[in-house]
Amino acid sequence: MGTLRIISRSDRPFKDRREAGQLLAGELSSLRGQKAVVLGIPRGGVVVARELAAVLDADLDVVLARKLRSPGRSELAMGSVSEDGKLFLNEMVVQELAVDEAFIEQERKAQLAEIARRSEMIRRVAPKVPLAGRVVVVTDDGVATGATTQAAIWAVRQERPARLIAAFPVAPQDTLSRLAEEVDEVVCLRSPPMFYAVGQFYLRFEPLDDEVLLDILKEERSRKVKR
Repeated sequence: MGTLRIISRSDRPFKDRREAGQLLAGELSSLRGQKAVVLGIPRGGVVVARELAAVLDADLDVVLARKLRSPGRSELAMGSVSEDGKLFLNEMVVQELAVDEAFIEQERKAQLAEIARRSEMIRRVAPKVPLAGRVVVVTDDGVATGATTQAAIWAVRQERPARLIAAFPVAPQDTLSRLAEEVDEVVCLRSPPMFYAVGQFYLRFEPLDDEVLLDILKEERSRKVKR
C-alpha cells in the first residue's frame, strides 16, 4: 500500500479548477526537475493537470483508459482497458460476480470504441507520452467513488512507470484509502467529513466540452516548443 497524504479536512470550496490545480501543485513541488508526466482524466482533470505540469515543468498528457462495468452494477469497475487495448481484470470482482468471458469481451469492445473516438480527436493534437520508467502523476478535479480513477491507475500501471502518484484537490477518505492500495502515493488537498459530490467544493464548476480540452493540449504543445 502506498502512502496517503491528506492536507486538510476543510470543506471550503475552491474558486475554480485552475486554483485547485495551482494549490495542488504546491504540495507536489518536490517533483520539479524529475521530468515527471502529469496525466489528466478528461475533461475537468485536464485543467488541473495543466496547472501541475506548468509548475512542475512536467509533460502533460491525458489518460484515456475506461473502466469495464460490472454486470448489473455499472458503478463497480471489474477492470479497465487502456488506450493501446491492454486489458486489466480485477479477478476478485470477476470471480465474485461470476462474470463470463462473453460479457467481458462485449464490455471491452464497447469501451475501446469510446477510447478510439476520443483518441482520434486528441492524438491529432497531442501524441501519447511514453510512461515507462517515468514519475507519473494521475489527477482529476476531484474524486467521488473513484471507479474511473481506479481504471486509469490500473491502465497506467501496465506501462511500468518508475513511480505512480495520484493527486486530487478533493475526495472522500474511504475512496482515498482504497486508491492508496493501487499507487505509490496519494495526495489530496481536502478530504471533508461530509462529501456528496465533487461540484459542491467549487464556486465555479462549469461543464467542459472537447474544444476546451483540445485548446489545453495545443497550449501544452506550444509550451514544450518554448522550453
